[in-house]
Amino acid sequence: MFKKILNNFQKGNTAKDTNDNKFADIKIDASRLPRHTAIIMDGNGRWAESHGLIRTAGHTQGVRTLKEILKIAIDLPLPVLTVFAFSTENWKRPHAEVDFLMHLFSDYLAEEINEIDEKNVKLHFLGRIDELSPALRNQARDAEKQTMNNTGLIFNVAMNYGGQDEITRAVQKIAAKIESGEIKSTEIDSSYIENNLDTAGLPPVDLLIRTSGDFRISNFLLWQAAYAEFWFTDVNWPEFTPEVFMKAISDYGKRDRRFGGLTDKK
Repeated sequence: MFKKILNNFQKGNTAKDTNDNKFADIKIDASRLPRHTAIIMDGNGRWAESHGLIRTAGHTQGVRTLKEILKIAIDLPLPVLTVFAFSTENWKRPHAEVDFLMHLFSDYLAEEINEIDEKNVKLHFLGRIDELSPALRNQARDAEKQTMNNTGLIFNVAMNYGGQDEITRAVQKIAAKIESGEIKSTEIDSSYIENNLDTAGLPPVDLLIRTSGDFRISNFLLWQAAYAEFWFTDVNWPEFTPEVFMKAISDYGKRDRRFGGLTDKK
């Protein structure tokens, strides 16, 4: 169903042309897709509590949502999708919840990696992956190796990640190169810094989506999102449907991006 709908979008038609009321009035300009889309998947716990469930049920439902959104990202197709799965600050949560999340991540990789590979998706992890448990760390690295030659969507999962921490690590790497005499401080420019971030070689974030009603980016991709278009919704992540995602993509295509300059619009 998604492929048929997206084909209509790429021809410039509205969702009404598909006779699927769920996608009514959504129109996507295939020539103005974001190169790099980032999502803060917030509200799993709030969704669970609002339904009388324990918080971990929200995380489980959130994984189901991610699977559906990944399908849309592949079909559009989007070049890069980055999701915020676990921050460096999330370790402060109750031990039982953190332990559940780690097992959930492991189960997701075990169940989905072959399909991800078959769909030509290149999986990459951002953050301090080496600080995860040996089993999960090895599982993540094996998944990266399995998909490293794929040429479709680049799917980044930010895991044990913080934007300030990422920049700090980049500065430390650059400082070590200066100390060793490998480079001079005068050689450092914005491109050099970008090449020492976890997202080296990827385009900057064009569209940053946050669910669950909060208006902040919570230490996520601070450097990369310098000129990102923000899109906020009150919808909790477990209820973030393909329709809502495509509405965000559609809205992005209508934005007037000036990057500090002016456009020719009168």
